[in-house]
Parts: sequence; structure tokens; C-alpha cells
Amino acid sequence: MTPPVQFSRRSLLGAAGVGAGALMLGACGDDGDSGSGEGGTATIEWWTIQTTDPIKPVWADLATKFQSANSGTTINITPLENEAFKSKLTTVTQAGNPPDLFQSWGGGVLAQQKDASLVKDLTGDTQSWKDTIVPAALEPYTLDGKVYGIPWDIGMVGFWYNKDAFAKAKIAAPPTTWGELLEAVRKLKGAGVTPLALAGKDKWPAHFYYAYLCMRVGGVGALKEAATSKSFDNPDFVTAGERLKELVDLTPFQTGFLAAEYGTPDGQAATMGNGKAGMELMGQWAPAVEKEWAANKQGLGDKLGFFSFPGVDGGKGQLTDVFGGGNGFALGKDAPAKTLEFLQSLLSVENQRRLAETGAIIPTVKGAEDGIKDANLKTISQAVASATGFQLYLDQAWPPAVGAQVNDSVAALVAGQASPKQVTEQITSVFKSQ
Repeated sequence: MTPPVQFSRRSLLGAAGVGAGALMLGACGDDGDSGSGEGGTATIEWWTIQTTDPIKPVWADLATKFQSANSGTTINITPLENEAFKSKLTTVTQAGNPPDLFQSWGGGVLAQQKDASLVKDLTGDTQSWKDTIVPAALEPYTLDGKVYGIPWDIGMVGFWYNKDAFAKAKIAAPPTTWGELLEAVRKLKGAGVTPLALAGKDKWPAHFYYAYLCMRVGGVGALKEAATSKSFDNPDFVTAGERLKELVDLTPFQTGFLAAEYGTPDGQAATMGNGKAGMELMGQWAPAVEKEWAANKQGLGDKLGFFSFPGVDGGKGQLTDVFGGGNGFALGKDAPAKTLEFLQSLLSVENQRRLAETGAIIPTVKGAEDGIKDANLKTISQAVASATGFQLYLDQAWPPAVGAQVNDSVAALVAGQASPKQVTEQITSVFKSQ
């Protein structure tokens, strides 16, 4: 799922790569937990995708404090940029040697790791405290009724908008219907404002539009059924593609969007953060990333607003159905016992509140939401907590090959190289092969 980088849908994208050095924290002692070390010590190999502020130093401090309270435990933190993490994790899991504690988004990838016996079943060990976690956040990590990962961040995708741009275009209120969104695009163009920023090269941001339209047209249940039947042959999904094509035909995106990445000086986040677009469809991390890439390092500040993806007339979905996800951790099959104890400490109300106060996450533990200071993030937190339906990102919820095809097919539709019907046919073909 971004020069220095901030939170992205899948990561704190950063300049660090596979060569990023591990942060060696603490020292081994004589009376620690037995595990991967010898002589009563435990060494925990922890892979994260937080390569910059504000989360990276928090992780380091929490690890140091845990080690101080647990003599003999050493926690080695390896921060990896998002794509480098995925590549390196694939290599070690194929060799049957996953890290002790590592980034997970749940869904299809976690299911494959579970089927290969690479991750621990945490159901029994978390029984006494998993109910402190918001149910929608835990859902992507619950497979066949068992828990295989724990989320520390949760949120939703929605439209972030520039209030000044809306005022310039005389848009009185955020759109609540698809027709109103299209009209807002027309008004922004008429006012000389680029309506939407999009990272076309990265592909996954475009799939947000399509997935939400599938939910609004067919209902969240239609996507659940597609995953069960392994078929995308649903007329509602064709209709969703037709609605997306309506938007694409208005040429709403910035010049050169097909070659744009999410986190670069001229990418999607920078375009929005520098006030060069009226809107972007992105997750809860958007304000932090916009600030990081903005020339002033401040982004839009209080000029930034948020609204939920609008409804579609005649659609079966509800405005309170949420599309999104967050970040979590899974435990490798050979993780020492202290790893679970450390994970539980990360999910304490106090530590979750501290993470929330950075402004980069929405906590998953009940009671920690009072650490959220930003009004937009508070809105998202409340929307997730009261969601009538929840759908994880399609490129995470489904098997990796299917998720990749979703991204590829939607990117082709946005580029004018595939029809709505072809999108459903291509995704179905890959689904059937799994």
C-alpha cells in the first residue's frame, strides 16, 4: 500500500528501502522470557513500515520502555518502506522464516500466511483483551472465526476537500449523491480549479473509486458474495464501472495524473497539500501525508474538510457503509512468548492514545479516541465505530492476484483502455483461477 514520508494507506512510505538498518534496542539479560534467545533471553525481530516521524520514534520509545521492564528481552526494530517491506516479507515467508512481529493489513495476504502455518493463532491468547478493540478494526484479522492479527490503526476512505476551492466554485455544501459530486467537478473546472488529484501510476488510489461505487450500487453484501463465489459477474459491478466512467469522461484529474505517484514532489498528496486540487479520495492518513509533501510542510490546515463517499441514486448500499482499513501486526510462527506480551502493551489505552495524539492514526482500542485532536479524524473515528457495513480494501481483502487484477483493471478503465464490462470479466477470470 511515501521525501520524508508520512502515513499512507498501507504505510508510512519513506526513503528507507530494503537496506534500512534495524534499530537495536536494549540488551540481553539473564532472567528474561525464554524464546528465540539463549540463557533465558528473548530476542524479538520487529518489522515495521514506519520509516519517519511521527510514528517511528514512538515505536522506538515503546520498545525501549518494554525492554526496561522486561530484563533479558531485546527488540530489534527493522523499519522498511512499504514496497520494500512487502518484497522482503515475501522472500522470508517463502523460506518459512517470518519475523516475530510484523506489519499486516489482514485480509487475503494474512489468510495465505495462515494457510501456510506462518503466523500464530492468537484467539486464545487475546481472549481477555481483544474485546477492547473496535469490532470493525478486528474484522480483517479474523479468519474462519479465529484471530491471526491485531490492528493498531483503523479508518476509512473518503473525500478530502479544499474549503477555499469549494467557495471559489460556489459549492455550498459537500456532495451527498453521485450526481452532486459530478456537478461539483463541473463547478470546480468552471472556476479554474483541478477537481481531483489522483496517483494514476500507483493504481491503488483509483481502485478506491470503483470499490466504493460497487458498494454504493450493489451494497457491501455484493462484494462479500463476490469473494465467496469467486466471481465478479454481477450487473451492479458493471453499473459501478459505468458511473466511474462518467467521472473519468469529465477529465477531472490533474495534468499527467497517469504518471503520478502518491508520495512524490509532484504526486497526489503534494497536489492536494499545495492547494492545486479541490479534492482527493483517500484514507485517514491523508492530512499527514499532505503536510509532509506540501511546500510549506503545513498542508491546508483548517482549510481541509472531509466528507463520506456519496450515495448513488437507486443503489442498494448505505451511506453508513464504510470502505477502508488500517494497520496491524501479526506474529510469526516461531515468535517468542514475550512477543505477544509486547504486542498487548502496544495496544494499551495509554499507548494507543499517545499514537492518536500524533495526528497520524485513528486508534483501535476503545477509550483511546480522546487522543484524537483533529476534527476530521474524529468524524472518521465516529463513522467507523457506527458503520452499518465494512469492506476492507479489495487489494488486501482478496487473494493477492485478484487484488492486483482489480487495481490493473480499474487503472485501465481510468486510462480509457478497458470498458466497465471488461473490468468485471478480467477480475472474474483471475478469481476463478485461485
